[in-house]
Amino acid sequence: MTFGEFVRMKRLEAELGLREFCKRAGTDPSNWSKVERGILAAPDNRDFLENVAKLLKLKKGSPDWFKFFDLAAISQQKIPDDVFEDEDAVSALPVFFRTVRGEKPSEEELDKLTDLLKRR
Repeated sequence: MTFGEFVRMKRLEAELGLREFCKRAGTDPSNWSKVERGILAAPDNRDFLENVAKLLKLKKGSPDWFKFFDLAAISQQKIPDDVFEDEDAVSALPVFFRTVRGEKPSEEELDKLTDLLKRR
């Protein structure tokens, strides 16, 4: 699921039409429609995104809250900020990226990545 698909689904669940939602969020309906359709990336202004999350009735700290911000980061082709708070996660990123590209990690690297995922 993309950021735009997730936001549109949550907006409809909150029974907000596009124009009303945009009026409350303080954004242009034409541009926001492009975000929902995946033409434009999610905005990168954290305060704006938090306001949008609240309009979508996402509870701070809930799985949907984190999914919203994770999908926004992915839409912006960024790694979510909170990943950088965990040194183990940061150190595992190169192994993860190589694995995703189809490169085979060493046994030690794979064990480290597996341990990190299990702890999560």
